[in-house]
Amino acid sequence: MTDQVQVEPGEVRALQVELNGLNVIDDADRKGRPSHLFWPWFGANVSVLGLSYGAFALGFGISFWQAVIAGLAGIVFSFLLCGLIALAGKRGSAPTMVLSRAAFGVRGNKLPSLISWLLTVGWETVLTILATLATATVFERLGWGGGGITKVIALVVVGTLIVACGVLGFDLIMRMQTVITIVTGVLTVVYIVLVADQVSWSKVSDLPNGSTQAVIGALVFLMTGFGLGWVNAAADYSRYLPRSSSSTGVVGWTTFGSSLAPIVLLVFGLLLAGSSTDLSAAIAADPIGALAKALPTWFLVPFVIVAVLGLVGGAVLDIYSSGLALLSVGLPVPRYVAAFVDGVIMIAGTVYVVFFGDEFLGQFTGFLITLGVPVAAWCGIMLADIASRRRDYAEAELFDRTGRYGDIRWLPIAIIVVTTAIGWGLVTNASAHWLTWQGYLLGPLGLGGKQGTWAFANLGVLFALVVAFVVQLLAGRRTVQEQEAVA
Repeated sequence: MTDQVQVEPGEVRALQVELNGLNVIDDADRKGRPSHLFWPWFGANVSVLGLSYGAFALGFGISFWQAVIAGLAGIVFSFLLCGLIALAGKRGSAPTMVLSRAAFGVRGNKLPSLISWLLTVGWETVLTILATLATATVFERLGWGGGGITKVIALVVVGTLIVACGVLGFDLIMRMQTVITIVTGVLTVVYIVLVADQVSWSKVSDLPNGSTQAVIGALVFLMTGFGLGWVNAAADYSRYLPRSSSSTGVVGWTTFGSSLAPIVLLVFGLLLAGSSTDLSAAIAADPIGALAKALPTWFLVPFVIVAVLGLVGGAVLDIYSSGLALLSVGLPVPRYVAAFVDGVIMIAGTVYVVFFGDEFLGQFTGFLITLGVPVAAWCGIMLADIASRRRDYAEAELFDRTGRYGDIRWLPIAIIVVTTAIGWGLVTNASAHWLTWQGYLLGPLGLGGKQGTWAFANLGVLFALVVAFVVQLLAGRRTVQEQEAVA
């Protein structure tokens, strides 16, 4: 049975294929301290893509200071959600989407597992696309090519590295993220120093204030682009910690490690984008490659290294978690096979977008906001479930349809379906033609319709998160008490 692979203590090594899948990590294999969570989370979020979010945020028509406020609030709050969900990993030592069975039931959890898989495989594809485009752009400027052949070579190298780490598993990922953190951290500081003279504070400070609705829209976009993109994987790494680990430490190190780099990168990205309308426009087509245009030629190769490693760091965590989500959906294969399957899908998606797709930013925004609604609903339910529990999980029963967690819990499933249906009616994605059907509730609710002042506030994400949390907390508390009353 794939769910419960037995792993002997010490069997997993960095260059061996990890055999853990959906199973609970044995006490003998739990190791480390909460501070060790800093490395994977920082490494996954130190990508120079964070600089491009400055242009994305200003695209909402807001000022520098409004964007800073929206960024600080959106980044820290969304990663705090990750830290809180990471607590479940320490208390249950199973992957996030297995622990979610306590709220949804063993088979009922297939719906959120499918949503989680779509989000993580989508994110790893996005990051691979960006790495491929950035490499081609820089190589073209160096005179080393830049056409289709360069993109193919870049895709092969990047894709192989990501898939290999996803297949080999946890130990290699933890070691690799430490290296990525150090290398990308240093080179990113060098990048900031080299392009600092491109900043024009007079232009930045002259950016006009936007509406309250635009600020909310930017905040929600940054939430979905940062922490809400990770909540469904937040316990996948804390599950390896000993049960005695500090809960405050788990929350704190996860939040701090994941928030630190994005905050610094976003603020500097706002300064760059606010200083140049040409740069902001270029970022929409090639978010990473456009950042290389301000660099001296001698730093282009290091820039490729920092850009690709940063993107790979995020994609590696995604492919590991997407493989676990695919297992939770019900694919009857070992974890490393599921990770390989995801890798094939990731490469296929990259080929389509890089060689046949449209402008990146519109599709990227549409992807984030659309999946952000059901993921926010799941996050609200999961947070309410964690807050209601006073005991550790009965781990064996997370795999038993007849156990205390049940087979299908209809209330949380209904919450996801209803809040998603309402939430999609409160978001718009005008740049993605395949999403023009959204926003259907903005007119009936008196919010100005699809072109009104509230059209781009993306209230559906906040609605799904808050309503799902409150309803599950109030209506699901009795179920949790009954589960914990079982001897």
